[in-house]
Amino acid sequence: MKLDKNKIYEPDIPMGLDFALAQNERAKDYFYSLPEAAQKMIINRTHTINSKEEMKIYVDSLAGDDSFC
Repeated sequence: MKLDKNKIYEPDIPMGLDFALAQNERAKDYFYSLPEAAQKMIINRTHTINSKEEMKIYVDSLAGDDSFC
């Protein structure tokens, strides 16, 4: 089932990804516009991320934000 950005909590999304998406509206919109298979690929990639900073960089890259601020 495709994930829904309008839900308050989406149990299939890792907490770190959920928090990072909540802080980047452009990345959140992009993520939720993707088909389910692409969403799962992004979620699977997050399992190798080890810090909040890495997660922020990854999520910012989904939005095309290269500033890393």
